[in-house]
Amino acid sequence: MKIVFFGTPEFAVPTLSSLLSHPDFEVVAVVTQPDKRRGRGNQLMPSPVKMAALNHSIPVLQPSRIKKDVEIIAKLREAEADVFVVVAYGQILSQEILDIPSLACVNVHGSILPKYRGAAPIQRCIYDGEKETGITTMLMDAGMDTGAMLLKDFAGISLLDNADSLGDRLSEMGADLLVETLVKLRDGKIEAVPQDEADASYAPMIKGADFVLDWSKSAIALHNQVSGFYPDCTTSFRGNSLKVMATVPVGPEYWLQMPADLRVLERDWAVLSELSGENGAVVKVVKGLGAIVQTGNGLLLLREVQLAGKKVQSGVDFANGTRLLVGEVFGAVAIGDGNALS
Repeated sequence: MKIVFFGTPEFAVPTLSSLLSHPDFEVVAVVTQPDKRRGRGNQLMPSPVKMAALNHSIPVLQPSRIKKDVEIIAKLREAEADVFVVVAYGQILSQEILDIPSLACVNVHGSILPKYRGAAPIQRCIYDGEKETGITTMLMDAGMDTGAMLLKDFAGISLLDNADSLGDRLSEMGADLLVETLVKLRDGKIEAVPQDEADASYAPMIKGADFVLDWSKSAIALHNQVSGFYPDCTTSFRGNSLKVMATVPVGPEYWLQMPADLRVLERDWAVLSELSGENGAVVKVVKGLGAIVQTGNGLLLLREVQLAGKKVQSGVDFANGTRLLVGEVFGAVAIGDGNALS
């Protein structure tokens, strides 16, 4: 089976690797997003998928606007592929492109469709507090993740999962599911199932406002925001920007989901449950763990943070290093800069 692979981020690399190592598949070309400038040196950097393709001497195509690129479309026709495989490519394919392969265009999507169609399914399902997600393979059409479904695989979401950890698991699941999908598709042993529009939901692209922590929200809502939009959620601390990278809500409903090092919170719950303060205020600094912050509903432990211009720190190192005091208040941050809002 001759395949053209479309993908860009690290999430897509395990699927490409599975195709490259499988004796029944030949990846004849890879399509990925153009190189982008990254890092302090502002150097042009290839996508993870491009790097993987070059390591296997696979031809790489990088159109800036694939639907308008006549030369790229001609090359896709010349490839005479049986299947186009698309995994987090980052551009929408036109019907003209979808019609090129002789067998199908197959997409690997990071949710259980028809829920969480769109650009950020992994992040949005964590943000929404979902307890389960998964991978769906589907036949592509001109809509936004609206094609008929082929196979599904399911994954639980734990309290301490974030977008990276869940994304890593789903990327490996997607690689396995895609291989199974292509084999069954080739052998005529799979039936595509239309999506039920009544059950559809969307996962829109993440924007700057999604990263700003509002301490009037509940502890679990803030925790889901930090985990879902990891590692970019922001608050203010002593007038400067502070990234909050890992948290855990504190309370009896979470004890069984916590690792052993946090179970001290259960032992001290009788005392902790009596604490209170304004939204965003430090109500306790727990030795060996760090700061516990009052939210609009419940308490939130800061497990990992990053001060502007500094390295990532554990919650306890942050509390000790800044000599954090009970009563200090974290606040909102103006979108686009590090200035605290009054």
